[in-house]
Amino acid sequence: MQRAKGLIKAKQSFQRLGFLPHQRCFSAQPLYAPYDDFQDQVLVEGRAKSRTAILNRPSALNPLTNSMASRLKKLYESWEENPDIGFVLLKGSGRAFCSGVDAVSLYHSLNEGNVEECKSFFETLYKFVYIQGTYLKPHVAILDGITMGCGGGMSLPGMFRLVTDKTAFSHPETQLGFHPDAGASFYLSRLPGYLGECLALTGEKLNGIEMIACGLATHYCLNARLAWIEEHLGSLMNDDPTAIVSSLAQYGDIVYPDRSSILHRIETIDKCFCHDTVEEIIDSLETEAGGTYDDWCKTMLGKMKEASPLSLKVTLRSIREGRFQSLDQCLAREYRMSLAGISKQVSNDFFEGVRARLVDKDFAPKWDPPRLEEVSKDMVEYYFTPLGELEPELLLPTALREPFM
Repeated sequence: MQRAKGLIKAKQSFQRLGFLPHQRCFSAQPLYAPYDDFQDQVLVEGRAKSRTAILNRPSALNPLTNSMASRLKKLYESWEENPDIGFVLLKGSGRAFCSGVDAVSLYHSLNEGNVEECKSFFETLYKFVYIQGTYLKPHVAILDGITMGCGGGMSLPGMFRLVTDKTAFSHPETQLGFHPDAGASFYLSRLPGYLGECLALTGEKLNGIEMIACGLATHYCLNARLAWIEEHLGSLMNDDPTAIVSSLAQYGDIVYPDRSSILHRIETIDKCFCHDTVEEIIDSLETEAGGTYDDWCKTMLGKMKEASPLSLKVTLRSIREGRFQSLDQCLAREYRMSLAGISKQVSNDFFEGVRARLVDKDFAPKWDPPRLEEVSKDMVEYYFTPLGELEPELLLPTALREPFM
């Protein structure tokens, strides 16, 4: 625990040493490795009045790489400036929208010392999230299939979010020793009650119907009707948002969560996840599980006990701060947190989590610290400390853009 002392000094030290890289995602290929036909990883479809960006790594569930984030950012900037393009769509190929960051590539790249590249990745990703969330033209994200981690950040802050019966949304970062990022602390903190804390701490999944019901999505349709909606959108000759709404609604469905939905447990969620500390949240879940014999509470407890204790405490504070911050403020703070998380200055938990779940797949991470009571306030504070003069903060064009969500 002596590591906890002087963490702020340590942060300044590794800044002087040029500590981290910045450009990558969640996959098995090293960050620096050249990608064959990297443009094919983000395809483009053009219609008379619109453009569609398609995440195209279907065999890997479309995890985001640095080259993909960079291409998306450039495409969106050029489309926004093009007066002939009225609106933009974003979707994934195969059975996923986006499974998040290519964590295995990030892991290998960091272990080989490519820190600056990894820093650049986070910077590019977060800048793209801000562009997408403040886009000056109508934007439609089609979340058909698996949507995890930064897949949410790349879509949910935007104007229109279409989900289907195939949508499966989650933020499992705490079980990887990381934190929900790419704007997650902005949109999760704005969910009803303490649902955001529950999703962030446990990695619990939502389906498309639940995303509509809690406000994360704006429209719903069956996967079988998705092609009709896309064709109708492609035929539009104007950029009037009401025309887009009409197209999204034409083949849409009115749906309600079934009895087993997590949304029917909102009273229990508010009762258990309203507390100020992770320890109190766990105690409350244990009390609830013991008093009601509720298997759901036991499941949530199991997920939290599998997660990194440090990540749980960092994540809870992140969501709580996000309640009072704008999208740009959340992204700037998450950028600091992400650099701290991959720096190894406080803990090796991100590397250990990726190793245990995605590399060796033994599912037996050795967290450091291993218990909640050993996570000091200084450790948590380190993730939220401004970067300082030697490590530039994330700069976003806040004077020109405001988020829609």
